Amino acid sequence: MRHIAYNGIGLLLAVGLFTLMAAAQPQQNQSQQNPPQSGSVTTTAGPSLGDYARQIRKSEAPAKPKVFDNDNLPTGDKLSIVGAAPAGEAPVDAKAQSDANAENKPAAAKPAGPTPEENQAAKEALWKQWADKVKGQQDQIDLLKREFDVLQREYQIRAAAMYGDAGNRLRNQTDWDKQDAQYKQQIADKQKAVDDAKQKLEDMQEEARKAGVPSSYLGS
Repeated sequence: MRHIAYNGIGLLLAVGLFTLMAAAQPQQNQSQQNPPQSGSVTTTAGPSLGDYARQIRKSEAPAKPKVFDNDNLPTGDKLSIVGAAPAGEAPVDAKAQSDANAENKPAAAKPAGPTPEENQAAKEALWKQWADKVKGQQDQIDLLKREFDVLQREYQIRAAAMYGDAGNRLRNQTDWDKQDAQYKQQIADKQKAVDDAKQKLEDMQEEARKAGVPSSYLGS
């Protein structure tokens, strides 16, 4: 019984081997009739499947980028560190770029303090203000003097008429005494106003001189 089993197993192995040989024969004939093209993979005897896979991975590995140093840096060709301009964009003109930068550059800051011309202009403006004040005060004095002269002449005329007519003076002595006192008081008040205006002018001129105003601006 065991012998029959061994014979059966041997028969099965022989049939399997024969089948494999029969299947390989047409494939071998086909490979002889159609030789493999360039770059194609054949399943002939040779490297193992693992070796073939490693060879494929090596051929598909990306190439390492070239690194430039002092030894291999090109000297004859132009080396661009920026890259080509994008499509549709014109190259930037160096002069135009420089002009644009100059226009956008902020203006130089002015000095913090005023210039000598500005100082002189400010002084002259101050002197003119003092000159206007002095002139105004002088005009006020002139007006008071004219009023004083008019009042004094009027008094002299009235006094001459009163003392020229003895009869009139006797009839109107009381009224004249009153008028005479009023005229004299008005003349005294006007004289004081003139003197006060003159003193104010002198004080104003002295203050202007201390401020550095030239005498030519002060009417003296």
